[in-house]
This record gives sequence, C-alpha cells and structure tokens, in this order.
Amino acid sequence: MTTLYVRFLAPRHRDADAVLPQLVDLLGEFSPVVEALPPDAALVDLGGAVRYFGRDAVELAAVIRVRALALYGAECVIGAGPGPMLARMAARTASPGVTTVVPEDPGAVAEFLARQPVSALPGIGASTARTLCEYGLDTLDRVAAAPQGTLQRLTTARIGRELHEKARGIDRTRVTPGAATRSTAAERPFPRDEIDPYRHRRALLSLADELGARLRDGKQVCRSLTLTVRYADRSTTTRSRTLPEPTAHTATLSSAAYRMYEALGLQRARVRSLALRAEGLRPVEGSARQLTFDPTDEKTRALEAVADRARARFGPGTIVPGALAA
Repeated sequence: MTTLYVRFLAPRHRDADAVLPQLVDLLGEFSPVVEALPPDAALVDLGGAVRYFGRDAVELAAVIRVRALALYGAECVIGAGPGPMLARMAARTASPGVTTVVPEDPGAVAEFLARQPVSALPGIGASTARTLCEYGLDTLDRVAAAPQGTLQRLTTARIGRELHEKARGIDRTRVTPGAATRSTAAERPFPRDEIDPYRHRRALLSLADELGARLRDGKQVCRSLTLTVRYADRSTTTRSRTLPEPTAHTATLSSAAYRMYEALGLQRARVRSLALRAEGLRPVEGSARQLTFDPTDEKTRALEAVADRARARFGPGTIVPGALAA
C-alpha cells in the first residue's frame, strides 16, 4: 500500500482552510480514498491509482503538484511511504518540488527510521519524548531495541505498545475517507512583518474569537491548542498546550494562546503571521464543565451566547470583542 501525505502551502492572500476543500477535490481525481487533515494537509491511498494510471507514486505526486500550482496557486510538500505514518515522516524532510519516498522494503524502512529522533514519530508529544531521552532512548533505533515492557513502564501501557510497534515501522492506521474533523485552525497574516506585541495579542484574540465561535456553531469543544508563529525569514515556532478541560469558551482559548505567546519571549521578533489550531475536537454533549462561583465567568459566557445568536442572525463580525473594534 502506497500512501501520500500532501501538505499545501496556500498563497499568502488566501487562508489554508479556504483552499483545502478544493485541493481535496483535486486529490479525489486520483484516488477515492482521501482523508482531509485540516488546516492544510491530506492523506491519499494510491493503492488503486498506481495500477489505474500506470504511474508510480513519485510520478503521481509530480502531477498533483503541477495541477495544484496551476489551478489554485498552492505549492505542495509531499511525502510517500507504505502507510500514513511513514508518509507523514517523509514529508517532514521534503521540500516544494521534491517528493521524499520511503520504499516498502522492510530494510529500507528500518534504515529510514533508525536515524530519526524519537520526537519525529507522529503521535509522540514533547513530554513523552523528553522522558524517553532522559533514559537514553533518543532515536528510533534505540526505541526499537528496547523491550516493550520497558517502554510501557516509562510511559503507559498504550503508548508503550504503540512506540514498540511504530519504531519498527508497524503502522496500524489507515486512510479514512470522510473522517470526522479532529482539528480546525485559523491564521492571521500581517500586512508587513510585525514587531508590536500589542498587535500580536490582538491577532491572538481575533483567532481565539473565530475558533471559539466556529466550535460553538458546530456544537464541539477542543482539548488542546497549537500556536504557530511564522517569522520574516520564513522559519516557524510551534507550541502546544493541553487545556484544563475541553472547551469552546473564547476567554479560555485566548488565555491559553496568550500564555503560549508569552512563553516564547519574542521581544522584538519580526512576525509575518500567527496561526492557532484547536485540536482534539469532540461533541459538546460528551464533555463536562467544571462549575465555578466566579460571576465574571458566568457573565462572560452569557454575553458569548448572545453574541453567537447575533452572529447567526446578522452574520460574522456583527459583535466582536472591544479590543478588536478599532
């Protein structure tokens, strides 16, 4: 089974979330098995496409890249591998115009994984990677050589089992067409490289307000937030934070975004854009909220509900936080 992981680099004047549905439709012309990964990526199972078109994964990736650029002005970063995990990892070392491929040969898979840091494994968070590194398990070949019981004692039973399998190239995930969205994101590019922290915070508030409204409209809550800061030299910094409880409350989302931003200590960094992604989405019906005796919080939530009703009736932007009104 050959899988492509395609990440779209949306044009500067367009939001990735707006471009993604069109590009997923483009991928659907090559294979019916396509899984969207908002805000800017998708997985494609090419098992049948390789035989149908008579082309290998690299050739199909080249056609996808040309069509995405010609039709939508979006460049692609593409990784190919025997499964979703290896395709994702291959895409990390790919660049626009070049497809990184992990062959299906078990020896080639082992060689590719051996030189990877443990943090490169999809699904392994910073805390787990830090714990493994403290015990000398900093590369995937060392993790693969460790007994499963040891990995489970260092982490948990489930994570240890997954580490033991993934470090050996065993990937049980599959491309799932029409899978429920697990994340949603928004981005705020600045008209020029911005160094003013006040404008950075206004952008973060705007992002949290948009994501909160989007989640509440979809009757969803998120479990964590990821902040991505893109600088003038096109480099990026990404930070994630797990929320105390699943929420769609704008005040909670903005507070978490502010804390991640402040922890970066950017000082006078020239920021080109800020993006915020809500992850771990789940239906609001299955989540619980810790009750408080804070009248301010209850008042904020009541005003939030009123604002949502006004937006639903009169459109987005009808009611915005005071800091964004200017």
